[in-house]
Amino acid sequence: MEYNVHTLTNGIRLLHVPSASAISHACIIINTGSRDEPEQKAGLAHFIEHLIFKRTEKRSTNQILNRLESVGADLNAYTTKEYTCVHASFLNPYLERTLDLFNDIIFHSTFPEEEMDKEKSVILDEIASYLDQPEEAINDDFEDMLFAGNALGNNILGTTESVSNFTREDVINFRKANYRTNEIVIAVLGNYNFNSFVKKGTKYFADVEENSPPLNRVKPIVLNPTITNIYKPIMQSHCILGTQTYATHHKNKAGLMLLNNYFGGNGMSSVLNLQIREKYGIAYTIESNFSPLSDTGIFSIYFGTDKEKHQKALSLIFKEMKKLKDNPLNELQLQKAKNKFIGQIALSEENRIGLIISMAKTLIDHNKIDSLEQVFEKINRVTTTQIAQIADEVLAPEQLNIFTFSPILE
Repeated sequence: MEYNVHTLTNGIRLLHVPSASAISHACIIINTGSRDEPEQKAGLAHFIEHLIFKRTEKRSTNQILNRLESVGADLNAYTTKEYTCVHASFLNPYLERTLDLFNDIIFHSTFPEEEMDKEKSVILDEIASYLDQPEEAINDDFEDMLFAGNALGNNILGTTESVSNFTREDVINFRKANYRTNEIVIAVLGNYNFNSFVKKGTKYFADVEENSPPLNRVKPIVLNPTITNIYKPIMQSHCILGTQTYATHHKNKAGLMLLNNYFGGNGMSSVLNLQIREKYGIAYTIESNFSPLSDTGIFSIYFGTDKEKHQKALSLIFKEMKKLKDNPLNELQLQKAKNKFIGQIALSEENRIGLIISMAKTLIDHNKIDSLEQVFEKINRVTTTQIAQIADEVLAPEQLNIFTFSPILE
């Protein structure tokens, strides 16, 4: 897909992707997330993401929330381990309105104490809500175990204790230390002339003071695998198997993305879904995931089932892993896996807001964006030998952590 990038003197990058639609999509991505939080400050990045909508130097909370919604636009935000993102979808005439709002909430929020107190209460309710959902909570607890001793293990929402103790000084210091202008991308997918977009982007962001302290992230160490079982007042057994694996720049990233998609990724025809759910009817949800990060990655398999079927599900998963390791994909099987994965990627491009967010992240991670053809080429270059090597490295049972939430025994 065609795109253009302009870098402002303060380091902020403006990314434009042309589109003939009457609807535009925009985002501002900041390369900071929960892994950048100081010790004892878990949840601070997410807390700030909430606070930026509460008051700025020139707008009240209601004015912020109505600035785009009053013209039918959609505005939202989220925080991950490594990113903070604000995004919007709107009719084409409202680009300047959107850029103005992005500038205001990111760089001119005031963080009043009374708003902080209210938002702490909201987030504490959000934490409680997640704790009531074992399929969500187990992922957070698993990553806490996987990255023990490293900020990557922090729950993105934080803890009741950490959130309750946040101060305004914490918020201001974190933003100053981590909202690096050279690690910010403002991206727009819309029917605009690139030069016109650059002028508008310059108008709203060129005066932002340059801020580019070094990005100091501590790479997590790989711990010895553990087996953890926690009893909870739940009806089903929930389980994650997983390990640290390839980072976003690793040469095997495309291969593991392909293998993951084949083994337990999107769609009903994955190996795990066909064997565990369809053949034996053991688990309603079973899936594998690969999440590459800047200096490591996470491969995991999740399933939920009745406690009586838990061990059977585990043994079947290990059986399928062994089959894949002992009998690597042949050329025909690999080509079918490639065709499926490439088709899913192509279809995902129809999600326009997801596309522009993905492109902005890729620009931060790689300082360039591959075309769809280049992405397909990387997938098509994956060989049966490479898939076999990846399976040996990633699907080795002896290196997988097993983390389980079990129903309390009666």
